[in-house]
Amino acid sequence: MNVSFIGSGNVAWHLAPALDNAGHVVKEVFSRHAQHAEALTNRLYQAEVKATLDFSTSPSRLFIVAVSDDALAEVAREVILPDEAILVHTSGSQPLDVLQFAAAAHTAVFYPLQTFTKTKKVELRTTPILIETLQEETLEILTDVARSISHRVQRIFPEERLALHVAAVFASNFTNHMLAISHQILQQQQLPKDLLAPLLRETFDKLQSLAPAQAQTGPARRGDLETLDRHMAFLKDDPELAALYKIISQHILDQYGA
Repeated sequence: MNVSFIGSGNVAWHLAPALDNAGHVVKEVFSRHAQHAEALTNRLYQAEVKATLDFSTSPSRLFIVAVSDDALAEVAREVILPDEAILVHTSGSQPLDVLQFAAAAHTAVFYPLQTFTKTKKVELRTTPILIETLQEETLEILTDVARSISHRVQRIFPEERLALHVAAVFASNFTNHMLAISHQILQQQQLPKDLLAPLLRETFDKLQSLAPAQAQTGPARRGDLETLDRHMAFLKDDPELAALYKIISQHILDQYGA
């Protein structure tokens, strides 16, 4: 299938080459920043930089909008598509009807449940691709496209997708932020951050055989209030961090009745 991308950020950076390598042909890349579109086309076989959102004469059938959430509605209003175009967005949180402003025959969400960074290769074969659409024909087409790049493809409905996105924020974004805080604490004490590496490996390895609730350890899990107080005293010079520590610890205490 011929494909065009609107957006050249982290998602497009990985998704476009994956589709190219799977035998689809990415024909065009549009970005508000032409140099970003050019950088992405340099990773592709035949793609050219598209200067405007007028795709009325495009050879593509599938148009993937991979832009920031707050830009989706604007793109939908401005894009001009050929007949029978399939217009999809890749957001985990934005509703399908954000594309209702576009004159598209077929609309859908094509959501890869993954964290993307341009500098880190992602294994899309094991990345779930979730498809939301009201049209059975569109579902069939997009399922075939998704299966060409991923072993895990399934249809999803609006509330399920929102729930998955919230869960993903807790699992990935919040976890990463906690690691950033832990590195900051070590840096302040001039301790090497790789001291945490074995702990982190074991934490994630345990999740292969245990549910997170079973794997939970630490002072809050065992109701060790004395240690919690010592930690709070250590954090006394950073009230925001102390408050965060207290909220999370209290949630664990409440969860396990410690």
